[in-house]
Amino acid sequence: MTRLFGTDGIRGVANQPPLTPDITYRLGRHLVATLLERQGVSRVRLVVGRDTRLSGPMLEAALVAGALSAGAECYTVGVLPTPAVAFLARHLEAHGGVVLSASHNPFEDNGIKLFSPDGTKFPDAWEEEIEARLEAPDRAPQPTGGALGRLVVYDRAEADYLAFCRRGVDLRLDGHAVALDAAHGATYRLAPRLFRSLGARVIALGVRPDGTNINRRSGALYPETLQKKVRASGVQIGLAFDGDGDRLISVDETGEIRDGDYILAICARHLASRGQLKGNLVVTTVMANLGFDRSLAEAGIRTVKTQVGDRYVLEEMRKVGANVGGEQSGHLIFLERSTTGDGLISALQLLLVMRETGKSLSQLAGCLTKFPQVLLNVPVRTKPALEEIPGLQVRLGEIEAELDGNGRVLLRYSGTEPLARIMIEGEDQGQIETLARGLAGIIERAIGSRRAR
Repeated sequence: MTRLFGTDGIRGVANQPPLTPDITYRLGRHLVATLLERQGVSRVRLVVGRDTRLSGPMLEAALVAGALSAGAECYTVGVLPTPAVAFLARHLEAHGGVVLSASHNPFEDNGIKLFSPDGTKFPDAWEEEIEARLEAPDRAPQPTGGALGRLVVYDRAEADYLAFCRRGVDLRLDGHAVALDAAHGATYRLAPRLFRSLGARVIALGVRPDGTNINRRSGALYPETLQKKVRASGVQIGLAFDGDGDRLISVDETGEIRDGDYILAICARHLASRGQLKGNLVVTTVMANLGFDRSLAEAGIRTVKTQVGDRYVLEEMRKVGANVGGEQSGHLIFLERSTTGDGLISALQLLLVMRETGKSLSQLAGCLTKFPQVLLNVPVRTKPALEEIPGLQVRLGEIEAELDGNGRVLLRYSGTEPLARIMIEGEDQGQIETLARGLAGIIERAIGSRRAR
């Protein structure tokens, strides 16, 4: 077997290896066996949730059957955001959490995300142990009689999570209008319910999941739909979530899209002004815009960079003692509130800053002036070391010389999709677009599978 786990769990086409019911059943068994050994307990308790994909119930049934066959106690919570399952793993004192979701991927895909008892992503070593068990003869427990696992349909999950989101948040939105786009995903019930409970008038988009429309031209990946609604309706803010609810992209009252860099800069600068930003630093990734670094530096805030992936942001936050971190993509972590990226909590934090400063989102966003940036995805059939692609390193050297310190280039492979990602920043939009297309052409000719998007 090739490695199953990427940067955010297992991901692929549902009902094709490795996301078949058979493999998922066996994974459920070996997950339980790994937790029994790693945590030294006599019975494992799991929290299992999913997003709105058509394949979700199939994979959930297979995983739960496998876990029950190994003697686990499974609390199923239905359709809930990924961060809700992370919270419930802690709240219910479970030994692990499982989310059936492929996040921002199209509906044909699905995935399996694993959480530790403290609501953080599963350690790499534990994932490697599960993979090793899958390749070996099945030695997971095989109980009978009263030792079989127990299924608990936990119907208080949604209420528990909403109470958690509101806890400690002194915020009322009476008289305010908010537009939401839930991407026909896991927040489709929760997001409108949360903001209406705070007194807001809510215009809700992307709240009619049919199993096949998750992320389809909606939500955090396609905020243009929300942008049009904000401009047409005159609301104070637009909030777009992705399919599993761990990302937030915002739209200000003028209709401008404000991504994770803006939200992170606004919240970090506000917390720093109140002496509440630990270490006066923020953890972000190499994808953060150069303008983000400058904005924080102007406020005396230091930035620490990691590779792309919210799990790496969290690891670094804990290492350096930071309480705020995140990604341009909208994964934002407010560690004193949640152990993972959480779109709803991020939205509440942003709205709190607006209320406490009395400023609109467009006014707050003035703290950051972005460098022009180009992002290209090149579908690839293999992922060799980038250094091995003929001509690529030479061209990179030429581009860096051409930018002359007033921009940067970042090449990487996606950890969840068969894509090579190209990012170039610079002062001239036309220049960097031409440079990015040239790099895409080199990669396509060497390892491309179809036209870049």
